[in-house]
Amino acid sequence: MAEEIPPCNIMIDKEGKWYYKGAPMIRKDICLFFYEHLVRDSKGRYLLHIGDEKCYLEVEDTPFVVIRVDVGVDFTILLNDRTQEVLRLGTLWIGKDNVLYCKVKDNNYDARFNRPSYYQFANYITYDEERDKCFIPFDGNRYYLEQQDG
Repeated sequence: MAEEIPPCNIMIDKEGKWYYKGAPMIRKDICLFFYEHLVRDSKGRYLLHIGDEKCYLEVEDTPFVVIRVDVGVDFTILLNDRTQEVLRLGTLWIGKDNVLYCKVKDNNYDARFNRPSYYQFANYITYDEERDKCFIPFDGNRYYLEQQDG
């Protein structure tokens, strides 16, 4: 018999804010703890897996949100779980309503750029008139932003 996984009554909105039974979760330390125990199952559901306990949560868009972009040798992104990683430019795409996304956490999760991080990053986007597409020129390459309205 398949394992029955109960709901957590937790939801993450598209801006990365956590809610329990509709009420905002204001304890950042608890949200960060939950991020450490967030996994996806084979059905694509997001689960909290703590010890032997599992429950699934609702995610409005993506659990991870890019909140800052820093440019140095590479593009470095800061996520809403307070982790930083190098942005893999080849994983960028444009979703519904022209929202920018990328892959994070070893390509295991999608992350949505929030408005401030998008505006930081937009300074590096160039338009290719011939192909009618936007791209990021970096290290001698062009990383085109493909539309994926999924």
